[in-house]
Amino acid sequence: MQRYLAQRLLLLLPVLLVISMLVFGLMHLIPGDPAQVLLGFESTDPEQLARVRRDLGLDRPVPVQYLRWMGRLLRGDLGTSVRTGRPIADLVGEALPYTLELAAYGLGLAVALALPLGVAAGTTRSRLADAAMQTFTLLGLSLPAFWVGAVLILTFSVHLRWFPVLAYPPLWRDPLGNLWGFFLPALTLAVPNAAAIARMVRASLVGVRGEEYVTVARAKGLGEVAVVRRHMLPNALIPVVTLIGIVAGYLVGGSIVVEQVFAIPGLGRLGLLAIVQRDYPVLQAVVLLVTGLFVLINLAVDLAYVLLDPRIRYG
Repeated sequence: MQRYLAQRLLLLLPVLLVISMLVFGLMHLIPGDPAQVLLGFESTDPEQLARVRRDLGLDRPVPVQYLRWMGRLLRGDLGTSVRTGRPIADLVGEALPYTLELAAYGLGLAVALALPLGVAAGTTRSRLADAAMQTFTLLGLSLPAFWVGAVLILTFSVHLRWFPVLAYPPLWRDPLGNLWGFFLPALTLAVPNAAAIARMVRASLVGVRGEEYVTVARAKGLGEVAVVRRHMLPNALIPVVTLIGIVAGYLVGGSIVVEQVFAIPGLGRLGLLAIVQRDYPVLQAVVLLVTGLFVLINLAVDLAYVLLDPRIRYG
């Protein structure tokens, strides 16, 4: 296991290097001038613009700018926002906990919804359970997140007043209030992903339902619950773990719409604001961080995959 982990970590280095090059290069392809943004679009003094570009290092060749940026990154310096003048590390540090909590909460709800539905549809041979699961997955995958979020706010926060409106107290200060406030945004994120995971669980269970080892387990007199828990689920969950890892990465980077609908000051909202304000250093840092998190989540999924199926580490 240690050797496999070391190999995977070594492979991450070139991946992260390529990602940093792509992020830096793509940001320079976006139209707009950070110096003009910093001075304001009403400023047309060429000497002033040239001085700001020189101060920001934008007058250097792109490879030199990339090496300077990488040097700062390796020292833990993400740079400074050209719009607010604040260190980007501070902006990211304030936004990241909201996004991570929302993603973890949404993933937990998605798995909690998907597993019972998928297991019921994949093991009971009940047409009613199968039809209910198919209806849920169809609706969950079809309904747009902004519409689901708006309906949840209007129904449960405005009319029924069961949940607070756009209130997210820190977890360490008010744990119950925090979980209660984040429930509707997390549910909005969870619904489409629960639908995808439930469909995968059902398909995997149907695939292993007719295997010989399942038939033998039943012939030995094991109850259906024990057959499912001991023999079907461990094999059926291997592809599901891969999907959960992809979903986790999506939840970290794809929560922009939900954060905007529920006014959550997370990474997605920070990145969206950076796009509107042409604050390229902030956008660059957000994209790099989200991409890096996605890569690390996939590494964790690969390790979980090895734990579930030890044959992989010897492959």
